[in-house]
Amino acid sequence: MKIINLTEDSKRYTSNVFLVLGTWNAVDDANTLIDVGSDENIIGKIGAINTGLGKKKVDQVILTHSHSDHSAILPIIKEAYNPIVYALNPHIKGVDRLLADGMVLRIAEQYFEVFHITAHSCDSVCLYCKTDGVLFAGDTSFPIEFENNRLKAENEQVLKRLAKMNIKTVYPGHGAPRQYANNQFRIIKEKQF
Repeated sequence: MKIINLTEDSKRYTSNVFLVLGTWNAVDDANTLIDVGSDENIIGKIGAINTGLGKKKVDQVILTHSHSDHSAILPIIKEAYNPIVYALNPHIKGVDRLLADGMVLRIAEQYFEVFHITAHSCDSVCLYCKTDGVLFAGDTSFPIEFENNRLKAENEQVLKRLAKMNIKTVYPGHGAPRQYANNQFRIIKEKQF
């Protein structure tokens, strides 16, 4: 799988926008945008990337949550590429399919599990690929420090599930990816319980 940060050098306030492509750009790979951000310059960047001969540039969009820095240009992306749009929040204009905790989606040539976690917002999700140890975290930051016991209790089961995963790389909604070795991510998670 190839993961390209389209907003790495953005001059606007925006989230990271990741274009995820299959390693070989195979016909059945699902070219996926994780979030769309708020910087329209990604349209030109997507157009310049080889996403596979005869393939749509963007098959689907998965929104990690509804905050505008992650979702503002969704109408422009819909008009340009007509992707299927997934989100947990049914009130976002342009969403085609709703996400649910535990759902499995094909992204590029891999499969990702959806984790609904309310540590950042009530409609936040993380996406985990067991095969590659990749986690798209949106604005959920790790380790998580909860403001109150209700939030901690609300997320405890999801965090326990994530703690069992062999997470090697976290792609956050803002900032650079973080690498973890020797189950460091898991150790951090287990200390919270």
